[in-house]
Amino acid sequence: MSLVQMSRLSVTRLALHAQNHHLLLSSSVSPLITFKRTMLQDPYRRPGQPKENKFPWEKINFDLSKGLAGIKKHFALLKKEFADRWVGPEGKPIIEHLLEQNRVVWEFRGPESLEDWVVSSDREIGGHSEAYLKIGRNNNTCLLYGTLNSTPPRDGETRYSGYCTMKSKQQLSSFDRKKHFDWTSFNTLHLRVRGDGRPWMINIGFETYFSHQKDDLYSYFLYTRGGPYWQDVKIPFSKFFLTHRGRIQDDQHCLWLDKVNSIGFTLGDKADGPFQLEIDFIGVCKDYAHTEEFAYEVYKRNPEV
Repeated sequence: MSLVQMSRLSVTRLALHAQNHHLLLSSSVSPLITFKRTMLQDPYRRPGQPKENKFPWEKINFDLSKGLAGIKKHFALLKKEFADRWVGPEGKPIIEHLLEQNRVVWEFRGPESLEDWVVSSDREIGGHSEAYLKIGRNNNTCLLYGTLNSTPPRDGETRYSGYCTMKSKQQLSSFDRKKHFDWTSFNTLHLRVRGDGRPWMINIGFETYFSHQKDDLYSYFLYTRGGPYWQDVKIPFSKFFLTHRGRIQDDQHCLWLDKVNSIGFTLGDKADGPFQLEIDFIGVCKDYAHTEEFAYEVYKRNPEV
């Protein structure tokens, strides 16, 4: 082998060695630039379904008659808002607002009261549970019933299943602005229910400022006795703990009672079979005997020395 061939062979080996070294470094070192999509939490998508790549304006149904009806509706709501402001907070006189100790927020008096609620189950992700909502026999209560099934769907990805949920819709004011419940004058949630002995989870949704907090909820347990008798349940707001997608958070803080958006009931006790929960009303009250601010340990951001 000549000297020229030996030099060419050595140069080729050095080039291959440098290329392999570069590949090892690139595979071990993570990129410094991260795409924005990976930094945010995507909404849940059922396994096996393709992602919907549409612009927001492509989902709007442009209809002239529907638009005119919407404008008329929103201007009527705006007129009512201005009239209520002259009377007092939430359309009540200021003296009545200050002395109020009990308030019924949701009550079920006819089929039209069910329009403010949404019922869902794990059937949306391929599960086998069923949940339904209807008005009671005397048109004064609502009945949430169905069948719980914890068998996971056969999609190769979902490992756990078995839940049913009833959640109130987001209240909207004129021009689809979010309308919050202001419960700062109260400290206790008041329910009148009749269940079948199953434990439920009560979830309170509140307004958040950041996109990664959109799945935050305040939760607490509702234990039903079962049987034909009604039970009045009073749960202080200080007992509700912060959760994110069903996981209890370490950094706990009190519920913002002036930014409440919704309330929901979730069943997921892994006991397969039929269930039912009858609700008379959902309200809030002021319990002067309860003075606790928050029942759980919170982090001191500036601890005393």
